Amino acid sequence: MKERKQEIITSPKGGQSCLHVKHETGLDIYIMEMPEYHSAYALFGTKYGSVNTMFRLDGEQDFAQVPEGIAHFLEHKLFENEDTGAFEQYAQTGAIANAYTSFDRTAYLFMCSENFSPSLEILLNFVQHPYFTQETVDKEQGIIAQEIRMNEDEPGWKLFFNSLKCMYHKHPVRIGIAGTVESIQEINADLLYRCYHTFYNLHNMVLSVAGNIRAEEVLEICDRLLIPCEDHKLEQVFPEEPYEVYQHEIIDTAPVGVPLFSLDFKLKPKSGTELLKAELLAELALDTLFSASTEVYQSMLEENLINFGFGVDSPFTGNGFFTVGIGGESRNPREVRRRIFEVIENAKKNGFDNIAFERLRKAKYGSLIRSMNSVESNASMMLDCYMCNITPFTPVAVLAEITYEEALQFLRDEIDTENTVLSVVHTPEDKI
Repeated sequence: MKERKQEIITSPKGGQSCLHVKHETGLDIYIMEMPEYHSAYALFGTKYGSVNTMFRLDGEQDFAQVPEGIAHFLEHKLFENEDTGAFEQYAQTGAIANAYTSFDRTAYLFMCSENFSPSLEILLNFVQHPYFTQETVDKEQGIIAQEIRMNEDEPGWKLFFNSLKCMYHKHPVRIGIAGTVESIQEINADLLYRCYHTFYNLHNMVLSVAGNIRAEEVLEICDRLLIPCEDHKLEQVFPEEPYEVYQHEIIDTAPVGVPLFSLDFKLKPKSGTELLKAELLAELALDTLFSASTEVYQSMLEENLINFGFGVDSPFTGNGFFTVGIGGESRNPREVRRRIFEVIENAKKNGFDNIAFERLRKAKYGSLIRSMNSVESNASMMLDCYMCNITPFTPVAVLAEITYEEALQFLRDEIDTENTVLSVVHTPEDKI
């Protein structure tokens, strides 16, 4: 067996550390031993989400175009096999298992307080052994089509995806993670196998484990169960996306008590540590301008323009997309938009509250440090960092060094009030 490539990564601020192993099969493994805790949390993830619809492998001349929603579809089907499904196996160990597909990743996970080793064996086994038949695919199409229709009736879903469709001209982020009722009808067993063997390649995957476990125990199971595979040199391409939004406003209807609105800013896409820092700067700058203690918040509240649900959303980012939004409920969302623009443009010219900014930065930093007391948070953090091509604990280091001056410059350079989408969902009786 080849000598393992491994390193200890230590947080420059919190003192925590994790082990990073580059396994000979190509898999990146992150392990954080937390012996004082009773539980363990593991995630087995791949850089494969709903936006990854066009790709080719080394040696292929043409890019393959696959149906929207196939990553989510594959996640559903991977829990099944010829004999006993993964959930039935987890029932024997007592572990709580789940999975999720987002825009840029798919992850399979479990949490347990005992029987960690057999639970990890289940995870590595079922993810590496796909079993698809056209009969089970046909059955799943009906289930997922019903899920898509239910989502489309949900007001918050409409609000979010309407905004994305207005913001992006061509990028596949504008399509729901589950795809459309029409697109999933194109999925068959052969396509699922093709996407599986393309993206579920260990060179494109990560195992992240934290909790009351021993690193050697994890690595022994990996040595025994991981199946070596060749690095296919996966290449992906996304449609060229203009800087400007596609459409500035969209109004839709749904049964809601008070109209919902989201004012979303389209920003220039970034990657790696640059993206992480931009996310933090965007959120902190806008939180400082529109938190509950600000004059604009209080005045809009007193005038019944907003209610206590008003606030800044976490930045929404990924490969080729970057947005940040402000939203809530309002019977006059266009006036709220006008007030928001006014505050931002004034801050660009005159600056904003330095003391409030620093208070929010320290609060966010403290929250991030406290999250490291959670087994689940640490495992998720290591996986997130891998997916974003940064080192674990980088968020702590970056947040510790961010300054007011950087936030103000980011506001001036990146937050463009002319490059926004106002998405509103209201009942037909409301006049917007």
